[in-house]
Amino acid sequence: MDASAGGDITKIDAALAEELGKADLVVLAVPEPVALKALSGISHAMRPDALLVDTLSVKEPFVTAAREYDDGEMLSVNPMFAPSLGFEGRPVAAVVVREGPRGRELVRLIESWGARIVEVTEHEHDRLAGASQALTHAAVLSFGLALTELDVGIEELSAIAPPPHKTMLALLARVASGTPEVYWDVQAGNPQATPARKALAGNIHRLAEMVETGNEAAFTTVLDSLRDFLGTDLVHYQDLCAEAFKTL
Repeated sequence: MDASAGGDITKIDAALAEELGKADLVVLAVPEPVALKALSGISHAMRPDALLVDTLSVKEPFVTAAREYDDGEMLSVNPMFAPSLGFEGRPVAAVVVREGPRGRELVRLIESWGARIVEVTEHEHDRLAGASQALTHAAVLSFGLALTELDVGIEELSAIAPPPHKTMLALLARVASGTPEVYWDVQAGNPQATPARKALAGNIHRLAEMVETGNEAAFTTVLDSLRDFLGTDLVHYQDLCAEAFKTL
């Protein structure tokens, strides 16, 4: 494909259709509304043996629409980390929409870069992303917003902050320095983000009620339940936290 070729993928003209028809692989790295609008034209322009890949943060609407087309391979991927961190040792979620040799070769290539492919369905992806991304970002942003309402400044906080607080400040700095559109898509584009935010808000109120009513027994039960949730991974994450704190 001519690297200099350009055009509007939501309104594919003859020249762009010709270029798309030459491609072995087409990667859609665009916002979800653009990808949905472009899907029909791109699918009809591509060769039946070519591979279509998307990198959307939310999978179910796009993959559901893509399943209506029978021709061509399709793989929907989501690197679960910022590009600057690199692939080594990091997970890449993958939804195999239509399997084939080009898709399998791309998976092998990503694995050769050191990444871990985690194969999921489109619904599983969005459910897990709601908990692992939307909930996490919402907690970090809410923490930052709460700080702005308290009588504290960053200099005095930094001087006294214990490791957990420094970790939260580091997460806040990373999110606040990121691309707003990316974090907005995680919150607004994934239907599974809504119950995640509601669970976060509800449990902040639950914690406040325990403390304000002096219910230490309930608080102890909560910690027990959290240890149970972590299960056999409890020690792993304890050790991981200890290693992270060493750098702080």
